[in-house]
Amino acid sequence: MPAVASRGRGRRTMNEINMVPFIDVMLVLLIIFMVTATVITPGSINIPSAGQSSKPPDNPMAVMIDASGQISADGGKDGPDLNGAGEREIFAAIETAAKANPDLPVMVAADKDIAYQKVIDVTSRLRKIGVRRVGLSVK
Repeated sequence: MPAVASRGRGRRTMNEINMVPFIDVMLVLLIIFMVTATVITPGSINIPSAGQSSKPPDNPMAVMIDASGQISADGGKDGPDLNGAGEREIFAAIETAAKANPDLPVMVAADKDIAYQKVIDVTSRLRKIGVRRVGLSVK
């Protein structure tokens, strides 16, 4: 027997979801995120700029930190002989020289592979013993 078609306008249930509005919304969101991603600057930090001094110090003492973290020093022309001195002797000599000359310049030179914390520790230790002019030596 052939199936009889219903002549009325009966409602049939829809078994599928219309995906077109969903896709339209997703494309609009994708475009919005792509546009805003180009405007937002990714995690930049502001590093303070350092200007060059008009005249470098005449005879600075130098504290050097090598790649293994060992500290050595050079007393300069008029300063004490610090070759082969230990860390305590170096900082004691710098403290004595800083008390005699409050404007004593001390340059800290560190190996590029050394941890930044070690450089900060040395500069803060120099500040604690009374050195007011501490500089970083760079190429």
